[in-house]
Amino acid sequence: MTDPKSSRGSLRSSLVTQGIDRATHRSLFYSMGLCRSDLEKPLVAVVNSFNELMPGHVHLQPLCQAIKLGIAEAGGTPLEFPCIAVCDGIATGHQGMKMPMLSREMIADLIELMVVAHGFDAMVLLTNCDKVTPGMLMAAGRLNIPAILVSGGPMDHNTFQGKKVCYTDLIEAEGRVVLGDLSEAELTQFEQTACPGSGSCAMMGTANTMNMLTEALGMTLTDGALIPAVYGARIALARRAGQAILELHNRNILPRDIMTPKAFENAIAVDMAIGGSTNTCLHLPAIAREVGIDLTMDRFSEIAEKTPHLTLLKPAGQHFTRDMYEAGGIPALMNELNGRGLIHPDCLTATGRTMGENIAGRQILNAEVIHPADRPISPKGGLAILKGSLAPEGAVVKSAAVAREMLVHSGPARVFDREEEALEAIFGGRIMPGDVVVIRYEGPKGGPGMREQLLPTSAIIGMGLGKTVALITDGRFSGATQGACIGHVSPEAYLGGPIALIKEGDRIEIDIPARKLELAVDPKILEERKKTWKPPESTNIEKGSLLERYRRMVGSAMKGSILE
Repeated sequence: MTDPKSSRGSLRSSLVTQGIDRATHRSLFYSMGLCRSDLEKPLVAVVNSFNELMPGHVHLQPLCQAIKLGIAEAGGTPLEFPCIAVCDGIATGHQGMKMPMLSREMIADLIELMVVAHGFDAMVLLTNCDKVTPGMLMAAGRLNIPAILVSGGPMDHNTFQGKKVCYTDLIEAEGRVVLGDLSEAELTQFEQTACPGSGSCAMMGTANTMNMLTEALGMTLTDGALIPAVYGARIALARRAGQAILELHNRNILPRDIMTPKAFENAIAVDMAIGGSTNTCLHLPAIAREVGIDLTMDRFSEIAEKTPHLTLLKPAGQHFTRDMYEAGGIPALMNELNGRGLIHPDCLTATGRTMGENIAGRQILNAEVIHPADRPISPKGGLAILKGSLAPEGAVVKSAAVAREMLVHSGPARVFDREEEALEAIFGGRIMPGDVVVIRYEGPKGGPGMREQLLPTSAIIGMGLGKTVALITDGRFSGATQGACIGHVSPEAYLGGPIALIKEGDRIEIDIPARKLELAVDPKILEERKKTWKPPESTNIEKGSLLERYRRMVGSAMKGSILE
């Protein structure tokens, strides 16, 4: 492998620490308390996404200190710098949700900027939540210096009115208040208990999904995805990761040695087995591109056809992330898939060993949480790629979270050009059983930023319409979404895709088992509508703004919403 950004052959940090003409550089390091011997060791970046805005990251400081201790113990010099992180939960439901997808690209860029500017030899990436993990993996692939990820781990669940609950239960409770099934006083009590402490929300959201897929890719230590945030074992794992990064450096094991085509196939197989967030169809292609791999939606479909769905966590099921950890976690699930020849055990990982070696002997400890492959929840994977006249380039649905009654559905379109309009109609009782809610101009360019439609989907469930109403959007969904919710519809409305041409009452036909999404309108009628179509005024944004720049550069959701 020849790569100008690779660390093979020498210390990259010698660019800033060695030679007569680097006296000023060394002096700057000395001014911060380092000594000459520190500069003769590998300089290891510790990229810390701690902030006080999100429970998934508020507890990262002790993990960061453990990582730095491990690096120092193994003979490296740890140097910490910060990384931005957006809480999707706080950003959702308003204009703030335009920012998370954009933050993914900024995270990758900021890490590249800092690492190149300061000549690091390796890096440990401390992450946890939705766009931070994929952004960091993108940076690892792009820079191709030894790298390992450490996540902050999932939050624990809590109890409310005698039932185990988490964040997703609270979202759906808002609809129950509107219906009169829950009082506002009870909601106040519920909101104080649903999220009991630090960690990524205790469900199959994007945060936990991406951390699980990071383990499947081989970019974190074994069990790195699911050790709960509050466990001492999480701090011990962080310390081991600090030690492991020096082994990767000493053995010249680089991200592109780990994140190979086979490793991405492992990640997709695990994605299908866990029924992960639909956002993985955005993030895995974006990460793959950074290592020179073209990961298409067709590959997702092919792997989904042969991979059984083995676990059903909240919101689609009743189990929590801690349940999955106690049932054997990702290693047990992967070993089960390996027994059926559904993963590649020879892939190299950040442990310095192969995936097969990492998962050897790991068994399912609770078959109600992680089903055996011969008794799957479904013989096919938990995500599905749909195509048809409404989505010529494709659309994505979390089929694992769709009620059986809604796998095939046909109904009249109820059309909204923004999330807020749809939410008002749902809570206002204007959506009827059988309807298909269409939310458009929320795509990568149209939003811009491809907002998650978590509140409308949760409102549909909360209003008791989850088994009778579908939702279709060119935006995206949270991993907390359940129901017949189809996102990433491409081409998006802002580009004049078929979704832009739907009118109130048009019939939409959904057939998830057949992978079909059709707009039952004569093509000639659509051609006539296209002649007079133009994006609504509401899609206008301020010229020269960050979002305007993003709109100009971002590509299709079917290719990962990558900047072009």
